[in-house]
Amino acid sequence: MYQKDYILRMIEELGKFLALLFGLIKKGEYKKASEQLGNIYYDLLKEDAAFFRNIPEEYLAHELLEKHNYTNGHLEILAELFNAEAELCLAQNDKPGAFSNSRKSLQLFRFIDTELKTYSQERIDKMKEIEERLKNLEKN
Repeated sequence: MYQKDYILRMIEELGKFLALLFGLIKKGEYKKASEQLGNIYYDLLKEDAAFFRNIPEEYLAHELLEKHNYTNGHLEILAELFNAEAELCLAQNDKPGAFSNSRKSLQLFRFIDTELKTYSQERIDKMKEIEERLKNLEKN
């Protein structure tokens, strides 16, 4: 019960952090946004962003759940962070970074969707949005 409450609080905090992050991106303050994103990774997941970036996409969920004792809640937070990082990369015209982060985000959201077996329209909408971003990145 305590862990579930903790994860819910983390998700609420994430929403506040992401609102700030997207505000910085919108203003074109990419360096501040990048710093903020790095802080969010560490504050919520206790690892720096490079730790997660270095795990291959196909092993991401398994690696974190089995070897590092993360939960599905942590994976959902990480999926959101990868999605935010993809948006930051896209704003900076870093298409390879946007593509890689989008793929990792989508893979985690799909995993969570399958594992949790709970319907979430918000999650489905995010997955569609990410799929659309990936299609657009592949075209260009």
